[in-house]
Amino acid sequence: MAVRSVANGLPLSRYAYAVSKRVGIAVVRNKVRRRLRELLRSLPIMEGYDVVISVRPEAAAATYQGLEKELTRLFTRARLLETRPSSLD
Repeated sequence: MAVRSVANGLPLSRYAYAVSKRVGIAVVRNKVRRRLRELLRSLPIMEGYDVVISVRPEAAAATYQGLEKELTRLFTRARLLETRPSSLD
């Protein structure tokens, strides 16, 4: 997968999924999209960005946990995850 982002100046983030036919048949592509949408709900992502997630064919065979690990890595690398304050204060 690949993640591209740009600030949009809005109080919300917008997401797009680029899933080509090389990923698989429509059922497989939709399954990948559904998994990505659910993962985005669970991640602490900063607001105010337009994000495009490009899916590669390997994602069709990946497990939910595998997609979660990869998406977290990509969003961390793009500095889109909110840092939570430590509770050691």
